[in-house]
Amino acid sequence: MRRLVGARAPRIVQDHVPRRPAMDLNKMDEKGPTPWAFVFWVILAWWPFQDVLRGSARPLWLAVPLLVGFLAVYAGTVVAAFDGRVPLWPPIVGVVALTGAAALASAELGSRWYVFFPLAGLAAGSVAGHLPNRSPRPEWGLLALVGGVSGAVGLTIWLGGVKGGGAGSIWWGTVSAGTVTAIVIRLFSVIALLREAREELAHAAVAEERLRFSRDLHDLLGHTLSLMVVKAQAARRLAELDPARAAEQAADIEQVGRQALTEVRQAVSGYRGRGLAAELDHARTALADAGVRAVVRRSGGPLPPDPDALLGWVVREGVTNVIRHSGAGRCVITVRNDGSEASVEITDDGRSGAEASAGNGLSGLGERVGSAGGTLRTTPSSSGFVLAATVPVAAGGE
Repeated sequence: MRRLVGARAPRIVQDHVPRRPAMDLNKMDEKGPTPWAFVFWVILAWWPFQDVLRGSARPLWLAVPLLVGFLAVYAGTVVAAFDGRVPLWPPIVGVVALTGAAALASAELGSRWYVFFPLAGLAAGSVAGHLPNRSPRPEWGLLALVGGVSGAVGLTIWLGGVKGGGAGSIWWGTVSAGTVTAIVIRLFSVIALLREAREELAHAAVAEERLRFSRDLHDLLGHTLSLMVVKAQAARRLAELDPARAAEQAADIEQVGRQALTEVRQAVSGYRGRGLAAELDHARTALADAGVRAVVRRSGGPLPPDPDALLGWVVREGVTNVIRHSGAGRCVITVRNDGSEASVEITDDGRSGAEASAGNGLSGLGERVGSAGGTLRTTPSSSGFVLAATVPVAAGGE
C-alpha cells in the first residue's frame, strides 16, 4: 500500500481526562475521623444552655436534667459507636433515648431546643456507619436509625405547629447530619480495607517474585554447577595422568562458568526490571491514573536485554518523579536506538526542577547508568523538567 506524500499520521485524542487532586496517600490520615470530631458538635446545645442560664427554660427542673443528660448520652453514644470493644446495641439504645429526649425537650421547652434533633441525627449516623452490611440490599440500619430520627423530628414539628423555613431547616439538618456522617464513616472504612488489601497484595507480590527468582536460579545453576563439579573432579584425576585432557576439562569448566555468569546476569536483570516495553506500558497507565497526558514516541529496533532493562529503569524512575513531584499535566517519553547508542528522554510541563530534589532515586539511577558506560542528564527547562539517559547498545556485556 502506497503512502500519500505529506499525509499526517492520525492523532489519537483522549476525549476525557478526569481531574485528580494531587495527594500523597502515604501522608494522609489512615485512621479516619475520631469520635471526638463528632462530640465537638455539642456546641449546638449553646442555645438551650443560654435558656437555662437566663432562666427562660420552664420548667427549670425539667430543662437542667434534660440538657445534662442529653449531652452525656450523646457523647457516650458516639464514643461507644467508634469503640470496637463495645457491642452495637448500647449505642443503638442511646440513639433511641436521644430521639425521645429531643422530642420531649422540643415539645415542652420551646423551639430553641429543636437543635437536639441534629445532634441525635449525628449520633444515628455514627452508629449506622459502623453497622455491618453484608448484602447488596439497601442499608436497612441506616434507614432505620437516621430515618427514625428524621421521622421523629418531622412528627414533632407537625404536632408543635412549627411552620416556614425554620421547620425545613431543622428537618434537613437532621437528615443531612445523619446521612453524611454515616457515609463518611463508611468511606473511611472502605479506605482502610483498601490499604490492607494493597499491603497484602504487595507482600504477596514480593513473595511470588522471590519464589520465581529462587526457582529461576535453581533451574539455571543446578545443572551448570553439577556439571562444573563433575568436570573439576575429572580434571583433578587427569592432572598427573593426562595433562592435555585435564586442560581440556579446565577449558570446559571456564566455558560453562562464563555461560552460567551470563545466565545469572540475565536472571538478575529480569528480577530487578521489567524491561523497556513493559515499563512504557506501565508508564502510560500510571500517568493516566494520575491525570497526566502521556505521549510515547519510539524509533529504532529492539534492544539487547541489558540496555533494554536499564532504560526500563530510567523510564520507571522518571515517571515516578513526574507523578510524585512535578504536578505536570503532560509528559513526553522519547526512545531512540540508532544501533550504537540508545536513549530515553522524559519531558514534563510541571514545576521546573522539582524532580532534582526528589531524593536519592536519581543519584542511584545515575550510578547504574554510569556503570554501564552511559550518561544521565537532568535539566530544568523553560516549560518543566527533562530527564535523559544514553547507554551503549552493547552495554552490559561481559
